[in-house]
Amino acid sequence: MAAELIDGKAIAEQINAETAAEVARLKAEHQLTPGLAVVLVGDNPASQAYVASKDKMCTRLGLHSKRVNLPAGTSQGELLGIINDLNFQRTIHGILVQSPLPNQIDEAQVFAAIDPSKDVDGFHPLNVGKLALGDPTGFAPCTPAGVHELLIRSGVAVEGANVVVLGRSRIVGRPVSLILSQKAKNANATVTVAHSRSRNLTAICRSADILVVAIGVARFLKAEMVRPGAVVIDVGINRVEDSTVAKGYRLVGDVDFEPVAAMAGKITPVPGVVGPMTIALLMRNTLKAAKMRHGL
Repeated sequence: MAAELIDGKAIAEQINAETAAEVARLKAEHQLTPGLAVVLVGDNPASQAYVASKDKMCTRLGLHSKRVNLPAGTSQGELLGIINDLNFQRTIHGILVQSPLPNQIDEAQVFAAIDPSKDVDGFHPLNVGKLALGDPTGFAPCTPAGVHELLIRSGVAVEGANVVVLGRSRIVGRPVSLILSQKAKNANATVTVAHSRSRNLTAICRSADILVVAIGVARFLKAEMVRPGAVVIDVGINRVEDSTVAKGYRLVGDVDFEPVAAMAGKITPVPGVVGPMTIALLMRNTLKAAKMRHGL
């Protein structure tokens, strides 16, 4: 029996509708328009497409959008100067610097330069610390927060569940483990963070009620690694050569989808889930930043 597909696009639309309604209320009652600045360095096609989709979503939901396009040769000092200017702009409540950045730029320094109260991507060390402490005044990274929303809004019981997070990156794996293990509603899970060097990895994965897969390897999670009925959230997106399609490649996740879907209870398809959820949570974080900035 095939797994139930978790419809990330529909869940993202629920969140976007809630955000749009709250933005409209802020405008009507407080004459306040949340503003997001996105900084793009270079001309990476994937980054350009992603930034364009953020622009469109800002317009659609009623947020103010500012886009800063910089050449690939931009220096670290120039980028830090632009971030400093955005930190002091009153109409900008959220700042996002699109990754990946060119080699001459230190990403850690860039993320640390953003005003933590405008760090809607959740990568500033202060916000990382607040997430670890369970402090709701911080900003959770958008993709991990999106994973949490996928579970909640698709009716998955997180409290008390055995969760295995496959992957330990600071962008997805570690934040997901912090969110799901918090002492809070829709959390309280028992979380194991596993990775490619974990011993007995198949046994670890088969112990999970919920598997969050973000290991960065195409089709890494096989059917024999999944307990029957488990929930599988695939965060990975990989380009795999395929001469049978016009583009010459197809996008696949970190999960070997068809065999795993035959085993799992619920599963997310790839692509079409992580992108819409990440953007929806970015918009919601920007709304939150604007409300916090104005004491609302």
